[in-house]
Amino acid sequence: MALSLMCLLRPALGRALVRQLSCPRVLTTAGVTTPPLTHQNPQLTPTCARFYATKKAKAKGKGQAAKVNINSALVEDIIDLDEVKGDMTAVLNTLKDDFTRSLSIRTSPGALDHIVVTTPDGKFPLNQLGQLSMKSPQLIVVNMTSSPEATVAVTRALRESSMKLNPEVDGAIIKVPLPKVTREHRENLGKLAKQLSNKAKDSLRRVRSNAVAQVKKAKEETSEDTIRLLEKQLQQMADNMAIDIDKQLASKTKELLG
Repeated sequence: MALSLMCLLRPALGRALVRQLSCPRVLTTAGVTTPPLTHQNPQLTPTCARFYATKKAKAKGKGQAAKVNINSALVEDIIDLDEVKGDMTAVLNTLKDDFTRSLSIRTSPGALDHIVVTTPDGKFPLNQLGQLSMKSPQLIVVNMTSSPEATVAVTRALRESSMKLNPEVDGAIIKVPLPKVTREHRENLGKLAKQLSNKAKDSLRRVRSNAVAQVKKAKEETSEDTIRLLEKQLQQMADNMAIDIDKQLASKTKELLG
């Protein structure tokens, strides 16, 4: 009797077993899939499986620091954040101007306009003391007829400029040979671009340090949390501007080196 009953139930048990093997249960947690429990993975069970965060996930979580965005109107009695931002932006704009004036590989009379000449009467841009003209792609002439007394000062300013010039004086005429655009010259300009960007970052740090010092002066009348948030806001502003400086450097370096 029992044997007959087993014979009747065998087809149904076989179909159930086939369905179980063809559709194994899969445990998923936070996007991680655990292999099904089969004879090939007897050591894994849902109750003892452990999940570890990947290195990528850890790095992503570590880099997501909380950002601060303080309304400048709420802290205007402590510090003018808009003014600080303006000072930081001025540093970036100065760097852009320096890049345009000092690091051009194209020769033109305007390439010397940025040079400042120190005279007994004060400091003046070169183009206010002499008339500049292009005689050839490698030669600029400065006519000092209108200010002959400043010839020596102009010559000194040209020699001491970052462009490594070697001017030649002929009466009231100053001949300025320009270096050829060689690979070495491009690399030197690239080094100068790096120096200018580092100088800009130094100026940026001074702006941030001065702002932090101003915030700390209000320590007695302001809560520690507010002081801490303001310092974090100032650091955040400086970091964002430093990123822009790096972008300007990368763009100029690519332009110079090709």
